[in-house]
This record gives sequence, structure tokens and C-alpha cells, in this order.
Amino acid sequence: MTVFLLSPAYCGGRRAAIALRPGSELPLARKLIDGQLDLGSAFSFFSGLYFRGKLAYARRFGTASGLGIEPVMIITPTRGLMSPAELVTPGLIREFASVDVSEDDARYRAPLERDVATLALRLPGQARVVLLGSVASGKYVDVLRPMLGERLCYPTSFIGRGDMSRGGLLLRCVASGEELDYEVLTPGMRPRGSRPPKLDPATRPRP
Repeated sequence: MTVFLLSPAYCGGRRAAIALRPGSELPLARKLIDGQLDLGSAFSFFSGLYFRGKLAYARRFGTASGLGIEPVMIITPTRGLMSPAELVTPGLIREFASVDVSEDDARYRAPLERDVATLALRLPGQARVVLLGSVASGKYVDVLRPMLGERLCYPTSFIGRGDMSRGGLLLRCVASGEELDYEVLTPGMRPRGSRPPKLDPATRPRP
């Protein structure tokens, strides 16, 4: 059983501002205003390739269905864990944009700890939780690891890659059906490595 936790998109950037612009005729912006836009689609638009890759990959390989546990959940700046299918509003996106994701900020940390504690109690012993996000700082790892322990893993292929490369890699995995290798996140360790070779453009999935 594998549950994926996705790091959030930045809600204070240019793409988010486009979606929040009053009077915007962009279809996605209209859906947001009307309360018909889901969180996964919103973050995919705000972040582009990286979040789109994370969401597609997690949906492809998440295996928690049937146990009453969401196989894919998104870490948010203020609301803990949310389903990608949950509908969002302009007010909620502005709320997300008002808080920096930091392990020292209780507005971020307290709701996340609440939801992860609940998740940890419901997970069967053989389950693993894969973080699709940065492991180079404590903003995710230091909050998740104390409650998830050795069930918390990360894709080793992420190390040394930038966001765009990670997104491209994940979409290639979705197209090929080949899941990445994972390793357990060790307390106090920050996995680092050299930059891997660039992805071969010939292997880029077709839209």
C-alpha cells in the first residue's frame, strides 16, 4: 500500500495572480470564481509541469483505495492535508498565499500535524508514505517524520534534479508504467547528490 503526499504549489506567483484577477475570462479563473475548480487542477496551473507530474504520478501509483484512505493527498499552507478533488475558492487561494510553508509557522504546522497524526493511526503496518516534494529542508520532513517514522519515503531519482526535471521524469513514469525506487527518510539526514544527466527529449510523453 502506497500513499503519496504532494508538496503544495506556490499561491503567490504570477499564475495564481492570473487566476485571481477580477473579471478574468480564463476558463480556469471562471471555474475558480464559481467554486467549481478542484485543488489539483488549481495547483497544476499555478506550478505547471512539476505539480502536474506529481499529481499524475501519484494518481497512477497510489494504492490505498478500498481502505477508506485517500491514496493521494496534498500538503497545504494552512489546511493540513487536502484531497486533490476538493473544490477551492479565491478566498482559500489567497489564504494559502498569505502563509509561508515553514516548520516554524504554527499556521502551517499545526493543521498538518493534526491530519498526519490521523493518517498515521489509520495506516496499516505495511503501508508506505511517499513524499513528492523537497527533502533538502525541514519544512516537510521535520513535520512528517516524527509521526510516520520509517514509513516515510522519498524517490531517490529526485536528488540533484530541479523542479522541471522532476516533473518531466514523473510524467515519463506515468507513460511507461514504471514506478521509481524509494528510500526511507532517515532522521536528521538531508539526501543530496550530484545532478543527474538531462532527460532525453526523445522520451518526452506526447500530450
